[in-house]
Parts: sequence; C-alpha cells; structure tokens
Amino acid sequence: MDKSTPKIASLDLEPASEATDSLGAQETATKTPATPLRCLTGALMSGSLSLLAYRLTFAIATNFANRPVTSSNPAVVNISVAVRTLVTGMVALGAGVFGIAALGLTALGIQLWIKSISKKVQSNRDC
Repeated sequence: MDKSTPKIASLDLEPASEATDSLGAQETATKTPATPLRCLTGALMSGSLSLLAYRLTFAIATNFANRPVTSSNPAVVNISVAVRTLVTGMVALGAGVFGIAALGLTALGIQLWIKSISKKVQSNRDC
C-alpha cells in the first residue's frame, strides 16, 4: 500500500432520482383525503397558535417598550434595537403565517363541504 495517498472508503449512495422516487411513492401511499372536518380542525389549531403568537407579540413589544436600553454606547444601543426588532418581527411573522394558514384551511373546508353537498344534490337528481 502506498503511504502517500490516503485510502478513502467508498460509499454506496443511491442516485438522487431514485431517492426522490421512493420518497414520492411513500408519500402517495400514506396520503389521506382532505375532509371538511379535518380542514376545520386544522384551521382551529392554526388559528389558536396564531392568536397566541399575536398576544405574545404584544407582550414582547410592551416589555421592550417598558425597559429602554440604558447604555451610552451607540453600538450597544444599535445592536439591542436590532435584536428587539428581530425578536418582535419573528413572533409577528409566526402569527401572520399561522393566521393565513387558518384562513386557507377554513376556505378549503368550506369548498370541500360545498362540493360534497353538490354531489349529494346531483346524485338525488339522477335517481
């Protein structure tokens, strides 16, 4: 064995296309259809998280407003203002994302409910 070249262990990796194909097959095998009840319960959970994040945003903002930065160093003040803005913004972004998800799930649940009603009416007409 040559001492100047290190021995590299070979790894048997499957190609990326095969990996994504097997992952896609697993996803389609385990998918369950969306129902109005599932959509509305998901919307309820997402809306609850959104409301909690919204209240947390105001609690954080109020806490930051009541405790001003007590430093005479401009760099410290700038960094603390940036961190406070980042923290408040991230919580507000979470509230917004969960709120929009709740609205979307509610709309999907209503759409699926209307489709199921129209299918029942159509089947009653055909009989």
